[in-house]
Order: sequence, then structure tokens, then C-alpha cells
Amino acid sequence: MSEQLSPGYIIRRGSLLERSLLLKFMQRTYQDLFPNEDFSHLEQTVKQYFSSNTPLWWVEEEGEQGSREAGEQGSNKESFSFVPLSPIACLWVGNAIDQVHGYRHAHIFILYVVPEHRRRGIGTALMRYVENWAIQRGDRQIGLQVFQSNKPALNLYNQLGYQTQSIWMVKFLSTEK
Repeated sequence: MSEQLSPGYIIRRGSLLERSLLLKFMQRTYQDLFPNEDFSHLEQTVKQYFSSNTPLWWVEEEGEQGSREAGEQGSNKESFSFVPLSPIACLWVGNAIDQVHGYRHAHIFILYVVPEHRRRGIGTALMRYVENWAIQRGDRQIGLQVFQSNKPALNLYNQLGYQTQSIWMVKFLSTEK
């Protein structure tokens, strides 16, 4: 079942059968940011974390989603076959535990809009969609991580009222002795 996300776009809940499509979108997301890297390890991430407890939504262009087929001969019944359109955006959400207060909250694993559909309000609409979803299930906050170099995403999240709560720091270790 799908619903309108914003003018010209619909959102539908993904299924566990769409694991390979999710992986494709994840690889494309990271490839946009780091074009010279290999992201084959993301398959393990999807395998480990994608479940019925981590909802996935797809955004598609609004339009004819299927074709009408002839009904049973001699009856007025019509049957419809729906062929999904190619998604132009995805949103995958998991759960996290607030380390200060201890309550569960939504955590955005990935929000990705293909480049040719950016700057049309899809990212904003997806963020509002997931915020409403999280409120309905009783969450008090939503968390996400964003690369410091991803200025468009940082701008979006700042405009929507997201604030930096912590800084994730890493140190790369030498394995040579």
C-alpha cells in the first residue's frame, strides 16, 4: 500500500524481499560521497541489521503503477496487476538507546534521494514522514549520523531543527609492526 508523500511522489513500505535493492541504494549513497572506495562490506551491514524491526520506505514518482488486465471472461470483475516503479529515494530506520536517559528511539540508517530528484522537497518530506511515524510509536527523539563533508544533508537537518548532540571521533590504527 502506498500513500502520497508530496506532490508527484508516493511512499510505500518496503519488504524484507527488497534486501538487494536496499543494498544498491546504500552503495550508491556512499559512492556519491566517496567515489574511489569499495563498499562491498555494506552487504554484511544489510544482512545483520535489516529486519521486520527496521522499517524501510521507498519513494516513487506518482503515476500509473500498474496495468489493467482483462477480468474473468463473462464477468464484470476486473483484475489489476501492479508493477512497482523504480524507487527514486529510500529511508531505512532502526532503533537505538539514548545513552543518557535509556529510552529507545528511532535512528535513521539511510536517507537517500537519487541526484536527479534532489532539491524537490523529497528529503524534507521523508524527514517529516519519519518524525510522524516515530511520534506515533512513542519515540521522544530521532538520531542519525551524517558525514561532516555532506553539506547538503547537514543543511537539511539543521533547517529541520536537528542539533549536534555528540561528536563521533575515530583514530585509524596502523596494523604494521
